[in-house]
Amino acid sequence: TMQTRSVNCALGDIAAGVRRYQLVGLLGWQDVLQRYRRSALGPFWLTISMGVMIGTIGIVFGEIFKAPLKDFLPFLAAGMILWGFISAVVTEGCISFIAADAIIKQLPIPLFVHVLRMIWRNILILGHNIVIFPLVLLAVGRPLGWVAFVSIPGFVLVVVNLTWVSLLLGIFCARYRDLPQIVGNVLQVLFYLTPIMWMPSSLPHHIGRVLLNLNPVYHLLAVARSPLLGQLPTVTDWVVSLALAMLGWLVAVLVYGRYKRRIAYWL
Repeated sequence: TMQTRSVNCALGDIAAGVRRYQLVGLLGWQDVLQRYRRSALGPFWLTISMGVMIGTIGIVFGEIFKAPLKDFLPFLAAGMILWGFISAVVTEGCISFIAADAIIKQLPIPLFVHVLRMIWRNILILGHNIVIFPLVLLAVGRPLGWVAFVSIPGFVLVVVNLTWVSLLLGIFCARYRDLPQIVGNVLQVLFYLTPIMWMPSSLPHHIGRVLLNLNPVYHLLAVARSPLLGQLPTVTDWVVSLALAMLGWLVAVLVYGRYKRRIAYWL
């Protein structure tokens, strides 16, 4: 049937994109080098600005919420670093096909390569920013336990979810050019609704639980952040994140199969 053919077409392109991982690695690395050409510190400029922001917000909001710095600063640092990665991937995911229009029109490489390239580029930048976290732990005198290793599968789950989000946004934003602005505004609202600059414990109990449980970004953040803070993510966090990944990929494959051939014409 037509549906089966389009799904096979989507899966074929995704598999071909994954097989070109060396090309993805090279292009992502080139993007980072290009962005910071002739800069003495390169991507570490982002790390410095992130560090300054975490320090400033930590001291100010720690005072406002009367939260002890020993707990609040690591919580804020892990949240800000991971949120920086999530928001960058979603924002750049919107223009992943638009930004690569010259390549798409000239070279027959799988379209999924452009999504993977953007994600890999942001993982490299996250690698620079994550340096801040052990420094924050050192500053407040908190050890990093073995539980921290659980954040690796948690982070993989975050990336799996961000990949389908980026793929869908890339398709829709190629068609509707006003969408990136809307996505930017939604991200801003989510930033304030998600416990990044405030701790879940500062919410009134019953309202807080409902608000947090309905926020998928909170669960995604928790599977990667909680282990860094010495806590295991809850079963709910894992279940919501896995369900999101499975449902999201199902929708993404169906949409991608249907509109893949049109992307080049929309650019």
